[in-house]
Amino acid sequence: MLKTLVRAIVLSLALWGSLALAQRPSAPVFVLNSKDADVSVIDPVSWKEIRRFPTGKEPHHLYLTPDEKSLIIANAFGDSLTFVDPRTAEIQRTMRGILDPYHLRFSPDMQWFVTAANRLNHVDIYRWDGQDLTLARRIPTSRTPSHIWIDSRSTVAYVTMQDSNELVAFDLQRQQQLWRVKTGPMPADVFGTPDDRYLLVGLTGSDSVEVFDLAMPVPSSVQLIPTGKGAHAFRAVGDRRHVLVSNRVANTISKIDYRSMTVVDQYPGPGGPDCMDLTADGRYILLTSRWAQRLTVIDTITRQVVRQVRVGKSPHGVWTLDHAPRQ
Repeated sequence: MLKTLVRAIVLSLALWGSLALAQRPSAPVFVLNSKDADVSVIDPVSWKEIRRFPTGKEPHHLYLTPDEKSLIIANAFGDSLTFVDPRTAEIQRTMRGILDPYHLRFSPDMQWFVTAANRLNHVDIYRWDGQDLTLARRIPTSRTPSHIWIDSRSTVAYVTMQDSNELVAFDLQRQQQLWRVKTGPMPADVFGTPDDRYLLVGLTGSDSVEVFDLAMPVPSSVQLIPTGKGAHAFRAVGDRRHVLVSNRVANTISKIDYRSMTVVDQYPGPGGPDCMDLTADGRYILLTSRWAQRLTVIDTITRQVVRQVRVGKSPHGVWTLDHAPRQ
């Protein structure tokens, strides 16, 4: 009798837990509409746009604060940052006077916040105290700083120069340039392997990802990985071995094994593929189709587009709290 009662209680608790999990609201998907100066909020259950909220002009990229309480949307032409609750999509505050924050990234140790000023040709290094930003130094650069990567030790920020065809490294503690090297045409996004050994650079003006070996005093290009025309933005799969790159002109997405530095899979990426996120189980790619005004959902098992959601003009950044790991 006692065993039967215990078994019934255990089953009841398991059922309650399953129901509670099933009823837990899913975090929304955010899509930045760069030309509309607003953000589409998408329900990942119904896959419908449930509302929009305004930002500053030309929101392009976004990043979660280290405490996961705020999603920061960088408004390049608005010279501002919009802080949003990542669970409810409610605007929390706007931070003004941040000049041309086209791309943004926190250091892993949560001490530094770096922005690339795409139109004003500088990199800003800020100190972060958990609430506010203090500018440590503004460093002039060559033409059109684009994307940022920070190493796992929070010591170096790597920034691509889109119209100067360069990769530049900055010391975060001293806020000084360490080195600069030439790249292939129109370098865009940059991705570092978890061991800090290699940097992968998407060459939007070409059809390849360029690999740089960081073990040398001045890193050198060691390989080109053919992916597709317009290699542009990266998103790690979450298994510490593979990374996706969107090929904007080819309208494809390539999966790279960064141990062998080879392409191991390919997916469709219609409408000028740009930024990506991955669902928590890693199965679905959430892609902004830049020229089609769509959020595109791709099944990595069937390699098919399974749905598209109409959003605003020139959708760029995409993000959800319920995502796969970023390494």
